[in-house]
Amino acid sequence: MTLRAAIVSSSGPGVRRGTIPILVGAVLLGAIALAAGFGPIVLDGDHTVQRHDAILRPPGFEHWFGTGRLGEDVLAQTVYGLRKSLLIGITVALVSTAMSAVIGSIAGLVGGRTDVAIMWLVDVLLVLPPIVVVAVVSPLFAGRSWVLLVVAIAIFQWMLPARMVRSRAMVLRESGFVRAARAMGAPGRRIIRRHLIPNMLPLLVIDVTLTVGTAVIAEAGLSYFGFGVQAPDVSLGTLLAAGSASATTFPWIFLAPAGSLVAMVMAVGLLGEGLRLRLEEPTDGGGSDVGR
Repeated sequence: MTLRAAIVSSSGPGVRRGTIPILVGAVLLGAIALAAGFGPIVLDGDHTVQRHDAILRPPGFEHWFGTGRLGEDVLAQTVYGLRKSLLIGITVALVSTAMSAVIGSIAGLVGGRTDVAIMWLVDVLLVLPPIVVVAVVSPLFAGRSWVLLVVAIAIFQWMLPARMVRSRAMVLRESGFVRAARAMGAPGRRIIRRHLIPNMLPLLVIDVTLTVGTAVIAEAGLSYFGFGVQAPDVSLGTLLAAGSASATTFPWIFLAPAGSLVAMVMAVGLLGEGLRLRLEEPTDGGGSDVGR
C-alpha cells in the first residue's frame, strides 16, 4: 500500500471521508507555498551568486542544502526553482480547467455538429505526443516569457477533463432549471455561466488540484530535457537536469530539487483525493442544484 493510499484509508469512525488527506495535503502544500513565496526574501543573496571558495560543500550550518559545482547555494536555487515550478503548475491548472469547463460545456449543451467537431479535436490532441510537439515548437519560445510554456502545456491538459465536463453538461441540460432557462430564451453563454459551471464546481475544483501535479511534472520533464525553462532562470526541472550527473557523487545537488518535486506532487495529490472523497460523500436529505 502506498503512503497516499494509507492516508486516504485511515479515516476512522466519526471522521468524515477525505478529512485526513485534505489536512495533510493542505498543510504540506501550505508549507511549500510559504517556502516558495517567502524563501527568496528570507534567504541572503541571490540563487545565481557563485562562491568559488565554497564549491561542492556538503550540507552544513552555513549552507543547509550544500553548494553546487560553481559554489551556488543549493537551498536558494531549490527555493527559486520551487517558486517557478509551483507558479507554472497553478497557472496551467487554472488555464486548462477554464478551457475544459467552457469547451466541455459548449459541447454538452449545444450537441449536434458542434459536439462532433469538438470531440474530434479532443481525439486528435489526445493522439499527439505532448513532449514531441512541445519539443518541436520550443525554439519559438526559447528565451521568451514562461507564459508561452504555460500555454504549450495547457493545450495538452484540458482534453480529458473536457470529456468529463461534457458528460456532466449533457445530464444537466435535461434538468428542469436548464430547460426553463432555454424556454425563456436565455442565450447559451448565460446558461453555461449561470447554470452549468456552478453545478460543476466540485468537479472543476478537483480537476484544478490534480492538474497542478501533472503540470509540475510536465514542466519538470520538459525543462529536464532542455525544452522548458531556460537559463539563467531555474525550475525544479532545470535543477534536476543539472544535478542528475552528480546524483551518486554529490547527492545533495540532486536530492534537494527531487525531494521538493515529490513533496509538491504528493501534497496536491492528497488534497485532490481528499476533496474527491469529501464531495462524493453521500449527504442526508435532498439538496437543490446551484442553478435553480
